[in-house]
Amino acid sequence: MPEVSVRDQIKRLVELQKIDEEIYEHKKNLKEKPEEIALVKVEFERRKSGLQVLEDQLKTKQVERKGKEVDLQAKEEDILKHNGQLSQLKTNKEYKAKLTEIESLKADKSIIEEKILILFDEIDNADTSIQKEKENLVEEEKKYLAQKKEVEDMVKDLEEKVKVLDNKRKQMVGDISSESLARYERILVGKEGLAMVPVANGSCSGCYMNVPAQKVNEIQKHDQLIYCESCARILYIEEEL
Repeated sequence: MPEVSVRDQIKRLVELQKIDEEIYEHKKNLKEKPEEIALVKVEFERRKSGLQVLEDQLKTKQVERKGKEVDLQAKEEDILKHNGQLSQLKTNKEYKAKLTEIESLKADKSIIEEKILILFDEIDNADTSIQKEKENLVEEEKKYLAQKKEVEDMVKDLEEKVKVLDNKRKQMVGDISSESLARYERILVGKEGLAMVPVANGSCSGCYMNVPAQKVNEIQKHDQLIYCESCARILYIEEEL
């Protein structure tokens, strides 16, 4: 294989950079997209947890209501029992004392009945909230699954694009010297996918720092790779390739 000039290698590195920019961008999206859907899932799971809390609160109120109903039945039985004892009492004092006990039991019964009514209202309200939240969750789940499917399809598409670009890349690197390629790839990794940049208006397109005229002259010779003094990226002049 004939030796490839530095100028031609620079041309190939520029083309390689274009491919690598696409690859890095696709891989960035491949990392970010699943993270986006993960956040949507977290929010959906949070809503589901909220529904579970509401259902647990409803169960607690239902248990409390049943307990109060048991208490109410016990009070009613006590009142009947005490009423039945009235006819057995022999003195007015005992009779009055028993009536006082019965009134106290009736007062307790009224408090329990009031609490049961309140619990019925709270249970009805809780049940309404739960049904509404379930309806909301159905819609949220549809949105979540649709977004998940969209992201999964996008990921497959991006993976296929990366695969195609990787194959194209493999075909290109054969004409670049191993030393130049190694330097380029080291910079590529360190500079997040941007190793080779043009000089534009006397500045490096990577870090926007000024490129001295002497450095520009060295670039124009095309006899070696020239690096930016500020960001260490490989420099080239677009119009001369």
